[in-house]
Parts: sequence; C-alpha cells; structure tokens
Amino acid sequence: MSLALLLMLATPALAEPRLPDFTELVDKAAPAVVNISTSREVERSMTSFRQFGGQEVPEIFREFFGDRIPMPPGGAPNRNEEPRQSLGSGFIFDEDGYIMTNAHVVKGADKILVRLNGRRELEAELVGADEKTDVAVLKVEADNLPTLELGESTDLKVGQWVAAIGSPFGFDHSVTSGIISAINRTLPQDVYVPFIQTDVAINPGNSGGPLFNLDGEVVGINSQILTRSGGYMGLSFAIPIDVALDVANQLREEGYVSRGWLGVSIQPVSKDLAESFGMEQAEGALIAELEPGSPGAEGGLKAGDVILEVNGQEVDHSTTLPRLVGQTSPGEEVELRVRRDGQQETITVEVGEWPDAGADQAEGDPVRLGIVVQPLSSMEKRRLGIDHGVRIAKVDPTGHAAAAGIRPGDVLVSLGQQPIESPEQLTELLTNLPDDQTVPVLLNRDGRAYFVALRVGNGD
Repeated sequence: MSLALLLMLATPALAEPRLPDFTELVDKAAPAVVNISTSREVERSMTSFRQFGGQEVPEIFREFFGDRIPMPPGGAPNRNEEPRQSLGSGFIFDEDGYIMTNAHVVKGADKILVRLNGRRELEAELVGADEKTDVAVLKVEADNLPTLELGESTDLKVGQWVAAIGSPFGFDHSVTSGIISAINRTLPQDVYVPFIQTDVAINPGNSGGPLFNLDGEVVGINSQILTRSGGYMGLSFAIPIDVALDVANQLREEGYVSRGWLGVSIQPVSKDLAESFGMEQAEGALIAELEPGSPGAEGGLKAGDVILEVNGQEVDHSTTLPRLVGQTSPGEEVELRVRRDGQQETITVEVGEWPDAGADQAEGDPVRLGIVVQPLSSMEKRRLGIDHGVRIAKVDPTGHAAAAGIRPGDVLVSLGQQPIESPEQLTELLTNLPDDQTVPVLLNRDGRAYFVALRVGNGD
C-alpha cells in the first residue's frame, strides 16, 4: 500500500510538463541586442489632413494626395525643420560592428543612433537597406563588441519554443517567449519573404530585434505584427535568418540586392479558373501578361500558362512564385513545370535581374532636383496608362523634390511641359535649365496624374 501510494503521488510530478528556462539565453544574448533611434529633418511644406485648419478634408482629396496635401494657393509653407524620431531594435552579428535591423526602422533617417547594453550610444552608418525583405545593415565604429550566433531557419518546426529580445515602446532588453505557429507564411505585400509566424508578444519597438531558438541562436528578425489596435494580438511575423543573412551579405558587398526576374504578370488560380483549365485543384501561378523581351518571353512562356513548379519546388499559390524566382541568381537557369493547353510540360528559362536592382546606381540629377530615377518598363507603362516617364527611386529628404511633396515610387511624366522618355533625357534637359527656376512637373502616383511646382536648384 505504501509503495502504491508513493507511486500515485509521484506520477503527477513526473507527468507535469517542464517549461523552458530562458535565463541563460538572456544573460548570454542580451548584450548584443541594441536599441535603435532615428531622426529626420523635414521641411513642413505639406500639411496633414488633421492639421488643415482644424477641419477634416473631404475624402476625395485623400484619394489624390494620401495622408498629406500641398498648402493651398497663397498659403506660405512653414519650412521650419522638424525632427522626427522612431524607435526599433537590432542586433550585432559581426564583430566589426555590423548590425542587422528592419529597413522600415531606419527608412528616411538622417541620423541613426544605436544604444548598446549599458546605455552607451554610437552613431551608425547605413550600409544598405532592402525594402522588399525589410532588412537593413548598419555599421558602428567600436571594438570588442559582443555578437550573436546565427542559427538555421530551415530547421524550424511548428510548435518549437522561441524567444524575442527587443525594445517595445522604448523599454530596452524586454524578453518575451512563445512558440512557432506556422512557417513559410506569405503576406500580401511581402511576397519575397517566407515569414515565421509566432505567438511571441511583439509590439512597436520590437521591430528589427532577434528571434531565438532554445540554443540561443538567432533564427529570425522580428518584423511585423497583425493588429487592429496598434498592439500585440497574438500574431507576429519574423524574417527567417537565412533570408536576412543572404540579403545582409549582398548589402555589405554590393550595396543592393540582386534578384531573379521572369518579367511576367501573374494572378491566383481560383477554383473556377482551375476547372476551366481542366485542373483537379486550384494551384500554381497563372501568367496573365509577359513583358516583351523579358526572360520569360524569351524562354517560351505564354499568357495562360500556369506555373506549377520551380526547380522541383511546388508553387502552391501565386504568391510563392516571386519568392522562388527572386531567390535565384540572375543568369541561372530554372526548370519550370507549367500547364499549357491541358498538358504539363517543362520549360527551361534563364532568369534575368530584377529591373530596380541597384537603385543607388540609378541615373538622375540628385543635386539639382533631389531625386534619383530609373527607367519604366513597358509593362509598368501599360499598367499606369502612360507611354513615357521615369520612376523616382529615391528622394533626398532635404532637396527641392521632397519639399514639393514628391515621393519614391512616383512617376515623373514631364518636366517644364517636356515629356520625359528616359533618365538620360532628364539629365540632358536639366543641363539647359538655369538655377532657381521653378518649373511645372507632371507626376503619376498610383495611376493618378497631378502637377507640382518644382524649383531647380544647385543644392545650396
């Protein structure tokens, strides 16, 4: 009886699950996790809707101007410089002072400050940023900095314990934990990242911080949260460290990220479309259009083809295709299994380079206009309903273009009533314009055209 009673008392204790202890992980890793703050000096020549005379502006104006509108005629713009700050996290991954974080944490920053463990602050240089994967690399000048060990995100499994360290709401070195809820998640606006979904509590300020496995290795970079309130709701998303490290290495070596490109416009295969194509299930990426002269067109792809596999990897949804092609080095050949006219066949295509690779090397005259531009593809022109123009890749936050409200992604259609056909033509046109002349500029933003007055300056 005594033995049986002893066994009964011991059984619950033996069966009780043991939760992981993160204390050793935190002691070892926390010194290499940093707080990042940025500032940007902007000229207040644009007015927020909520600040426009204290009145709400009609919705129709929001459609044209987004969150900010130009000052009304006769209203003198307030050009006082106004610093703006943001808070995020990051971590040191190289002993030479290289720090990984999110691109959105440092976007548009004129000054970046990194606060180390012990409240020591260093000014950081932006080595490079890639908005498509939301990865950025910073560099600080310091010796004997602690670093984090990087793991393998390809080994992760759903249900695995993970922990995050960051600066939510500015509280340095806050630790949260949870499990991996899913892997290879594709978010609507981020088709190049197979996100790690977790239930780890991530809040504003955690962005750019590391996600750890139980061995204290970094397996991801915390990047996004799904929220309706602005705070944590139980769905957090991290960039796999394998993806982030590849991007970081390219940023360090080249200053930009090179991606594979087919030059195809795709759409999902719905249940009805699958039935119309004689497919047993809805899968793959349906080619709706091809860029003339693009790698896809030259390789024999056609509108109406459904791409089912890339080098043996299934394309279960249309959003999977850009990631699989994007991670292929330009110049490499890929085998595509496609469905065409009711039959499956394999087509080999040599992947090209994504047109906006090396935006820093794009052409233009950043001194006189404060912009850097790139050519428009014929597919982009058709989508926007225009036959000429150049894409604005970068805007100097202190230049005349920024003061006029011009943003990256706008299309410059004409300058001084002269149609712009190419970056070279824009540069030639600018050489013939005197300094301090104000010219009308026609822009296209998300398919809508409007004019702004832009002063041509010499950078003074």
